[in-house]
Amino acid sequence: MMDNNKTHSINNDANSCCQTRHKMRTKEEQNALITRLKKIEGQIRGIERMVEDNAYCPDILIQVMAATSALNSFNKKLLTCHIHSCVAADIRSGKDEAIDELCSVLQKLMK
Repeated sequence: MMDNNKTHSINNDANSCCQTRHKMRTKEEQNALITRLKKIEGQIRGIERMVEDNAYCPDILIQVMAATSALNSFNKKLLTCHIHSCVAADIRSGKDEAIDELCSVLQKLMK
């Protein structure tokens, strides 16, 4: 969910790809992420149908675990992209606060 108080312009500063809370992704990167999300969306719809059809609880739980695993995989891919692009660029340009932000995100992800 996007915070409407954040600026919606894209920063053209090559040294800070995430400065305005936006990230310019390549078409390939964007397509790969969207494809993963659409697969997860399909899994969630399948789980919803299982509940509607009164499927056996352990069968539903197995599908929920698969969807959770897919979301974790998505997070790993997105985090890897973020570290290689935004974090690396910020550190190279002397913006060490990117390290603190990364540590904060990792702490939230590991809860």
